[in-house]
Amino acid sequence: MKTYSISQLSEEFGVTPRAIRFYEDEELLKPTRQGQSRIYAQRDRVRLALILRGKRLGFSLVEIKEMLDLYDLKDGQATQLSYTIRKFDERINSLERQRADIEQALSELRAGRAHFELQLAGKPSSRASGDGDHGRLIGYGLNASAQD
Repeated sequence: MKTYSISQLSEEFGVTPRAIRFYEDEELLKPTRQGQSRIYAQRDRVRLALILRGKRLGFSLVEIKEMLDLYDLKDGQATQLSYTIRKFDERINSLERQRADIEQALSELRAGRAHFELQLAGKPSSRASGDGDHGRLIGYGLNASAQD
């Protein structure tokens, strides 16, 4: 059976040994010990890959642990798969709501920018180019020594 040290997993997955120990403290990983050394099995390596993928997808460690722990039920993974599908659906819905909010914000920003560009276009050209007003904010210089 292939085993891994904490430094091997750390290097392979680009995480710190401290992060791996944290996942162990949270009972997401369960290495065996040989003296002071932690020995990680293939199962721990796969779980670490799934933990990191789950984090990238926005799942909490509690949700990740719940999904992973259901693997050990003796039901052919039916419960794990059903639960994971439900959690994925929830995450997809959340991301779609966020995307809609982002699209709305972008639309409002674009409309506001267009409005301000029209206002700027109506100003005298010396003001439009910013000549003499660079670094000013509502009549106040950004530098403490600037006087109005």
